[in-house]
Amino acid sequence: MEFHALHDAPFIFPNDAHPAWSIMIVLYPYITGMVAGAFVVSTMYHVFHREALRPVAHLAVVTSLCLGACATLPLLLHLHQPLRAFNVVATPSPTSAMAGFGFIYSFYMLVLLVDVWLIFRPAIVERAATATGAWRGVYRALALGVVEITPRAAEIDRRLVYALSVIGIPAACVLHGYVGFLFGAIKANPWWSTSMMPVIFLTSAIVSGIAVLTLLYLFLCQRSDIEPDAECVRSLSRLLWMFLLLAVVFEAIDILHVAYEREEEWHVIRALLSTKLRFSYLTLQVVIGSILPLLLLPLPAFSGRLGAGFRHSIAGVCAVLVLVQVAAMRWNVVVGGQLFSKSFRGFVEYPVDWFGREGLLAAAVVLAMPMVLLWGAMQILPVWPPSPESESGAKS
Repeated sequence: MEFHALHDAPFIFPNDAHPAWSIMIVLYPYITGMVAGAFVVSTMYHVFHREALRPVAHLAVVTSLCLGACATLPLLLHLHQPLRAFNVVATPSPTSAMAGFGFIYSFYMLVLLVDVWLIFRPAIVERAATATGAWRGVYRALALGVVEITPRAAEIDRRLVYALSVIGIPAACVLHGYVGFLFGAIKANPWWSTSMMPVIFLTSAIVSGIAVLTLLYLFLCQRSDIEPDAECVRSLSRLLWMFLLLAVVFEAIDILHVAYEREEEWHVIRALLSTKLRFSYLTLQVVIGSILPLLLLPLPAFSGRLGAGFRHSIAGVCAVLVLVQVAAMRWNVVVGGQLFSKSFRGFVEYPVDWFGREGLLAAAVVLAMPMVLLWGAMQILPVWPPSPESESGAKS
């Protein structure tokens, strides 16, 4: 009798008071996805010689570096004691999936930092010799005291850029595929525990990186009163459409597989998608963020009869919709996956706050910080507009 009374108590089911992972854990894979996606675009020029992507090659690698520098901020804000993050270095655990991010992130950022330095080294050395005042000291420090680059040194730099770009491709894939692996390894959550999760996260990461680069390129062209390169926009739109198609197909396969099996968790997931996640999943992620861009992107990607201005506008709108889709996907996976209880009885509420360490305002600040770093990088390096002084060191 006592057991039945306890079993029927309202505070027992659902047995989670609130989701343990908040909006900051949504931002964490969102930002790291842009890091990996932007770097993939850069390697398509440096490694695969896609000349159409030349106008965004330098912008891509610097954007990836600025995003990567802020990738750990959501995690640190989520931790109640951020200093514990140093335990990954002080007491490393090679068998821990959580600690694995520290090693992967450190290796990738080292590769990316050296890659950026080599790409812009000709421009840095030239400015170290011509700049005056405090800027002369800044550029001499960045040039490591080197004030001249010989033809042999330039050739070595080009080979190193190529080698680091090749190494960076799997590193970028592992960086974000790891996030999907982390979620997929949680057996207690049937929505997360699937072998498709790393692939879904990786393809959506590349999608978000291409989308943010498309937006940045169009915005900087408009701000600088420069006509966007039609072939570059067309190539970005093609890549965005193809990877978005892959991301949508992979996620659809995952959902259809769970629906076909019709295990007990499917009834909970179906109820969750049709109630609490109806707007964020069906409306934002599926209709607005997936179907609309898939229908509109062929216009700037494959059609040559439309006006350049109209094609660029459509590409920019689709890039915004895709970024909304990836953000909704991250929200639905991270927060939505915690909204049903471990007992499969009842749903958990997630109150969204405006203020606080994990509120919407803090999230907006975290999202804005990479753009602030990018603006600062553009004041120091010839990121925009692409200049011949840095092209000589980037072409492989």
